[in-house]
Amino acid sequence: MTGLRHFSIMIAVRITVIILTIIGLFWLANYHTNVGLICILGSIIVFVQAASLYNYVTKVNRKLIYFLESVRYSDFTINFRADNTMGPTFRELNQQFNEVLQAFRQARAEKEASLQYLNTIVQHIGTGLITFDGSGQVNIVNSAALRMLGIYRLHNLSELEDKHPRLYELLADLNSGVRELYRTPSDQPLALQGAAIQMHGKWVRIVVLQNIQTELQQQEVESWQNLTRVLRHEIMNSMTPIVSLVGTMRLIVNEDIEKSTTNQEAVGDLKEALQTLEKRSKGMMQFVNAYRDFTTLPKPNFASLNVKELLHEVIQLMQTDLTAVGVLWQVNVKPETLSVKADSSQIQQVLINLIKNASESFSVQTNRMISINAYVTDSLTIIEVEDNGDGIEPEALDNIFIPFYTTKKTGSGIGLSLSRQILQQHGGQLNVRSDVGKGTVFSLVI
Repeated sequence: MTGLRHFSIMIAVRITVIILTIIGLFWLANYHTNVGLICILGSIIVFVQAASLYNYVTKVNRKLIYFLESVRYSDFTINFRADNTMGPTFRELNQQFNEVLQAFRQARAEKEASLQYLNTIVQHIGTGLITFDGSGQVNIVNSAALRMLGIYRLHNLSELEDKHPRLYELLADLNSGVRELYRTPSDQPLALQGAAIQMHGKWVRIVVLQNIQTELQQQEVESWQNLTRVLRHEIMNSMTPIVSLVGTMRLIVNEDIEKSTTNQEAVGDLKEALQTLEKRSKGMMQFVNAYRDFTTLPKPNFASLNVKELLHEVIQLMQTDLTAVGVLWQVNVKPETLSVKADSSQIQQVLINLIKNASESFSVQTNRMISINAYVTDSLTIIEVEDNGDGIEPEALDNIFIPFYTTKKTGSGIGLSLSRQILQQHGGQLNVRSDVGKGTVFSLVI
């Protein structure tokens, strides 16, 4: 305000000087004999004063236009130099222009920092995010979404039509608030949820993709646990009195019937039948009790574990069994200082089970090899147990994590189910991929 008031005063002073000059010229013309010379000199003086006034005003206008154009085109890199020759008005005006531009620069820097901060968050969250306009042009796609879809870039939704045709249809028609389920070609379940907002007069659709594999697996495990618990309870309630009755009947046969009858052959057959029945009944009870761990798995006791040392301990426990069946092994940990928060005994139990399964996967192979690889990707620790055995048939691959399912003659069908449950209690996953005739890879994701 001080600058503007000073500017107004300077304009008034200059106009007053011009008026006084003209009045003075008229006065001199009345009292001086050389009127022509006075008129010429007066005109020059008035012209110089008018030119000075014009230059004074237009210089302010030029600075104002320059300032407004810099704001219009967001060019906040310019600075207005202090102009002491034009008086304190221009010095204050330049200072105020520079202060305003500095405020714009600071606001833009804060905005860019906020955008960078939000972009970093979007790119590092585990939930997939895709935004696109009405023409299918993708504005934002984060790394989680690309990873879930198994692609490297996405500029337009039409690029999904070949690899993910069903997803392309869902995204094109997904309404706000609607939740859809989509399975990727690798059978990963993704939950999709959309929303629409209007930006700059255009509608933009936001779609969130969430991998619900862990949730579905957890529900599956809980369902099997409940079923197993009920079956165990019912079988034990039924078998306990049967075992007791069989024992009583054997006692009666031994002490009463055997002594009072002459048909010892029939008594022998009866005793053998009762013995077989008792043996099978107790075997059934032991079989049911074997699954108690599946329904009563303790919570993990988390501690920081050095992965290399963990794998070394597991190999120490398994090397005799591996050597006995002619299996070689190798362990690769990158970096060697890799550590993980986990329950040592439970993770060892999982690894022992996987290595044991791998050692039993060979039939005619001569170069039998089990590779254990540990590494970090996307902030997740991955431990892979890989073999070059027979592989797993596709129909069996779909069922191997189901409790009681087994392809072995002497298998219980509980090992892989229990292993997956342990990983889920660690907040991780147990995944598998297999090629028949080439081998199998089990991956612990923690």
